Formats: sequence, C-alpha cells, structure tokens
Amino acid sequence: MSQPVNAITDQLIGEFNTLVSQAEELMKYAANAGGDKAGALRTGVEQNLATAKKRLRELQQAATKKTLAAAHSTDEYVHENPWQTIGVVAGVSAVIGVVTCLLLNRR
Repeated sequence: MSQPVNAITDQLIGEFNTLVSQAEELMKYAANAGGDKAGALRTGVEQNLATAKKRLRELQQAATKKTLAAAHSTDEYVHENPWQTIGVVAGVSAVIGVVTCLLLNRR
C-alpha cells in the first residue's frame, strides 16, 4: 500500500459521495420511469459500492498495520529503555499535576 491513509480516506469519501448521488438519482428514475436508464444507473451504483467496500477494507488494513507497528515500536522502546520511559512518564505526570493544581486554585 503505497498511498498514505489520508489519501485513501479522501478517495473513499469521494467514492461514497458519488455513490450517494447515484443512489439518489436511481431513486428518482425508479419513481418516475424505471427502464434502461435505471438499470444502467443501478449497475454503476453497485460497482461504486463494491469499489468503496474494497477501499474501506484497504483503509482498515492499513490503519491496523500502522497501529500494530506503532505498538510494537513502543513496546520495544519501553523494554530497551525502561528507566528513560519511567522518567518521561514521571515528568509528564508532574506537569499534569502542576497544571491541575493551578487550574483548581483559580476557582
């Protein structure tokens, strides 16, 4: 998967918007006449829906892959640098504590 997740998301949103527009058009044709135009539009809607489903699966797989990679990297870092990790967590906790105290004392 060479495209970034944001690009795939944008494509997926565009495809869903197209699908919704075509579905609305199909409903108008079906209500008015039916026939060949509705059949052709229905085929287009079905194809776009299949494409959108495929893209959604790809997006989900890419997001899962990136999440697992980030979790694995974090796990490795914590195991290789436990004391640095403890220091960072302690520092962040202290900052949060100070900010919380300042906010509570303002009231």
